[in-house]
Amino acid sequence: MSAGKPRLGPGALFNISFGFFGIQIGFALQNANMSRLFQTLGASMDDLPALWVAAPLTGLIVQPIIGYLSDKTWNRFGRRRPYFLTGAILASLALFLMPLSPAFGAPLLFAAAMLWVLDASLNISMEPFRAFVGDMLGTDQHSAGYAVQTAFIGAGAVVGSIFPALLEWLGVANVAPPGQLPDTVRWSFWSGAAILFAAVMWTVLTVKEYSPEQMAEFGDDSAQDLSQPARVLASKSFLAGGLWIALGAAVVLAVEAFSLEKEVYLLGALLAAYGVLSIAAITMARRGQDANILSSIIGDFSGMPPVMKRLAVVQFFSWSALFIMWINTTPVVTQYVYGSTDTASAPYNEGANWVNVLFTVYNGVAAIAALALLPVMSRRIGQVWTHAACLMLGAAGFLMFFAVRDAQTLLLAEIGIGIAWASILAMPYAILASNLPQQKLGIYMGLFNVFIVVPQLLVATVMGSVMNAFFPGEPLWTMLFAASCWVVAAGAMIRVKSVL
Repeated sequence: MSAGKPRLGPGALFNISFGFFGIQIGFALQNANMSRLFQTLGASMDDLPALWVAAPLTGLIVQPIIGYLSDKTWNRFGRRRPYFLTGAILASLALFLMPLSPAFGAPLLFAAAMLWVLDASLNISMEPFRAFVGDMLGTDQHSAGYAVQTAFIGAGAVVGSIFPALLEWLGVANVAPPGQLPDTVRWSFWSGAAILFAAVMWTVLTVKEYSPEQMAEFGDDSAQDLSQPARVLASKSFLAGGLWIALGAAVVLAVEAFSLEKEVYLLGALLAAYGVLSIAAITMARRGQDANILSSIIGDFSGMPPVMKRLAVVQFFSWSALFIMWINTTPVVTQYVYGSTDTASAPYNEGANWVNVLFTVYNGVAAIAALALLPVMSRRIGQVWTHAACLMLGAAGFLMFFAVRDAQTLLLAEIGIGIAWASILAMPYAILASNLPQQKLGIYMGLFNVFIVVPQLLVATVMGSVMNAFFPGEPLWTMLFAASCWVVAAGAMIRVKSVL
């Protein structure tokens, strides 16, 4: 393993993860403002899940591929750093162009396309950063490394979320004519683009990655059998792939039969596509063609270590709740607390800005909790129980949205959500980095993030149908779904302990 790696001081830990500060500014601007932007450009509540689907879909495709490629990239620029830089350039460009959407002939389509580019680019940078901590630190520093990374994620999200409200406080216009974005939103995206690029460049220029020879000296999986996933894949039958295809077809047919939302077609297509890819990968593995990206990704996915499988369940439900929150907090707060659904009205825009404040609070709490609370809890009760307890605190925060109609009081809900967010960003990754083969850390981290993306796709495709069927025009009930997801995730976390 990586016990031979030198211990790094606070300055080195800072440099390793500072780029994530900029990446998270991009995610925060996206999460807190895209529903507002889409609604301003004419999207209805029913349209939001379909427009948001671009974000998780790009993560599903990009992260395993980037993880596989970064594991095998060794050049004069490093192993992970080329991906940091490429993603930062593209993400900064998307952030710059996003506020210009109203000037294009099809503004809503252009904004959705820019969201696609932005999320793909952020994922290109983000995925290698997860493996980067494992590359640069010994197992005894993994918890500290991911705690610092989480602190920067929280700090970056604070900066990204507070931008519109801060600019309004400074006198920048927060209201615009119908169909136009307020200057607070426009300048937030442009400022975020500059900071994102500068932060990633800091890490690129200040951290020198270990060479393959140095990694070998550290003993990182020198005897690791990298052909095992291919053997596992070759031993599988085509039945499972056929079942995935049949399930996808059934989902597509159910759209018409049960009058489901059109976004569910995408879910069916993805299920069927996975079945087709599985059959293709098994065929290549049986022929001995295992040195390719498809066989490697499908093989590693099929042969995940037990700890990763159990953590995958936790991630699935954890991120289902988060995506519900990001899509629906703006409609919930503006409708129930500020009493407006008119995107051109002052109350709506005041409420939308308050959502940025709420997001700022939970991210600020996460930054503090990552360094001050989680280390203490994990030392006393262990990583597993720490994560379970934090998820329950977050569930309580979601439940407050049912009882509270005062904007200031909702800040208390964000404290619980922020503690849970800190744990979600730190604990699962610290556990994984210490229990996965280091030579394949990139692809395993990319595959682990599939369980971040798949629940987001389910929320984007299914939630609209559920809400229209049972709670039409009442987005408040989405918060009950979010709370339930975190309760289930906390229960699933207890099962992880038995395989550690």
